[in-house]
Amino acid sequence: MTPPPPLPLGRSRRKDAPVLDPALDDVQLAASVDALAHGRWVRVRTLLADTGTDWDLRGHRLVVLAEGAASAAWAGDWRLAEPDSADAATLLACALVFQALRGRSDQDAAREACLLAAAMAPRDPTPWLGLLILARRTGTPDEREHAFDQVRARHPDHHHAHHLMAACLAEQRQNGADDPLHQVYDFAYWAAEQAPADSPLAILPVVAHAERYRALAAAGLEPADPAASAHWSTRRARQVMKAAFDWWLEWEGEDHPRRKVDLNFLAHAKYHEGRMAEAAALFHRIGPHVTAAPWSYPDRDARKAFKAARATAFRTA
Repeated sequence: MTPPPPLPLGRSRRKDAPVLDPALDDVQLAASVDALAHGRWVRVRTLLADTGTDWDLRGHRLVVLAEGAASAAWAGDWRLAEPDSADAATLLACALVFQALRGRSDQDAAREACLLAAAMAPRDPTPWLGLLILARRTGTPDEREHAFDQVRARHPDHHHAHHLMAACLAEQRQNGADDPLHQVYDFAYWAAEQAPADSPLAILPVVAHAERYRALAAAGLEPADPAASAHWSTRRARQVMKAAFDWWLEWEGEDHPRRKVDLNFLAHAKYHEGRMAEAAALFHRIGPHVTAAPWSYPDRDARKAFKAARATAFRTA
């Protein structure tokens, strides 16, 4: 059989192919996800011990680890081996949350596991983040607010929790499709103002705007193709995008574990605003690390949408 021709000199053709990997650019986390999938929970124990009390990093790593299809089983083994381990209890609790959301385990059991983990690690917001993830899909507004308040009591500018609340609030029905006073905007501006000057929650109004588009499109009040929507061309939208982009230019938090999430939201917004040079700068910073939100909004293939938008931005910037 004739061998395939060699790749051309220079970069691999697929080096910049979009990657939908929840671990983002956390190499240690990606390796631990693979280890846990094969039952090697000892590596996960080391990772979480090294993570310490960086609550955003801890939450990011535990959630990504917990999403694996076999994570609950292996976390259960770890829990049996080390019943006093708060890390094992928290991983199992978060894994049971995702099992419950898939309909593969009991919601009450997931809640109880989260509360047990919270009692074992009272300073850690992650068990409450697990409860918020569960309440996001299955709980009442009061349950969501209680879980969010508990997260904030332990880490006031918790990144993931604020994104989840923005998504929840964006779905609330209010005065109309174009209501600029929708409560999700009040929440996002309040959180941005309360956060420290170097917090990526400064970009939360952009996240709120994208989440509101998702909710409106799902209700048939916005086009299913975001390129056909005027959602990003209003005066308020332009002000939000400019403020967030200007803030990003001065931000020095390149070590934040979920920075790629923010960059994806901002690139998505700038692209649909028609600011291709600014979008291209963001795409360069993102690299291949595409996130499902917001490129999948309202019901799209995130990788294809990201790739098409990036190609357009690079071509026209």
